[in-house]
Amino acid sequence: MKLLYFDDFQLGVLRGDEVVDVSAEVQDIPHTGPADLMNGLIARFDDYRGRLESAAESGTGIPVSSVRIRPPLPRPGNIDAMAVNYMEDGTLPAPAPINAFHKASNTVIGDGDSMVLTDIPAGIFEGEAELGVVIGKRASHVREADAMDYIFGYVNFIDGSARGIPPDTNVFFQAKSRDTFSPIGPFLVTADEVDDPQKLQIQLWVNGDLMQNFNTDDMAHKIPRLVEWTSSIHTLEPGDIIASGTNHGGLNPFQDGDLVELEIEGMGRLRINIRDDLKRTWARITRRQHTESGLEGRFTPQLTGKYAPGN
Repeated sequence: MKLLYFDDFQLGVLRGDEVVDVSAEVQDIPHTGPADLMNGLIARFDDYRGRLESAAESGTGIPVSSVRIRPPLPRPGNIDAMAVNYMEDGTLPAPAPINAFHKASNTVIGDGDSMVLTDIPAGIFEGEAELGVVIGKRASHVREADAMDYIFGYVNFIDGSARGIPPDTNVFFQAKSRDTFSPIGPFLVTADEVDDPQKLQIQLWVNGDLMQNFNTDDMAHKIPRLVEWTSSIHTLEPGDIIASGTNHGGLNPFQDGDLVELEIEGMGRLRINIRDDLKRTWARITRRQHTESGLEGRFTPQLTGKYAPGN
């Protein structure tokens, strides 16, 4: 099943190229808004699945193209994002130690929304194409062998990043938890629709140019290990997201006016816009292209605008 919010946060089920409003089927779930409604539905999904399937089959569909799609998880309780969790197409000699960071849950935006590049002295702004793993039930100290039983589904996830902000000792919080830096969507796919989450192609385009193109089989630490490790640190709740990491080679500078599109097999296509009121610019090259050209640093330097060298 593919769940989504649309227009004024009506709950819908995707049926082909239509969405069916199933909001009436879940109104008895205690909630004060769309965020805790979705988290509550995930926690009680076994009780509601049949009702939703029947409503989706018999209900009147609305063309998806005619509605405004909202983030399917408007406010997850936790976003645990993995750091350096890919083998970079086999170029790393060994997996990096498992590591993660928190992203603020109110940084979530959805399909058609804008990621805003704020007035800060970042060396570059990037967005990492990632598979978001959505937790289905409370998970604490879960064994790796049991981990898949705790997964509700999957979602496209872009990990927005502001790199190179001084000081060097304060990295993840100020780089990752900026407002609008967690685009997800367009819908949430239940786990039963994904045959093997470790064999999914992930592609990200900027203005129609394919920039990231890799497969989840390149993960250094696989999804069961991610659930085991994160749940050993804090209890995971229904609706929490584990962002499973990215292949860094295709990362590229996001800048004003860009249309960014992320598509993971079976997850639909997430489209966001980039807004930078300072109109800063960078060369249109990926990290891998920058490195292969023999240039210094991890990424291409800013060319024009506020904070550019010489300004």
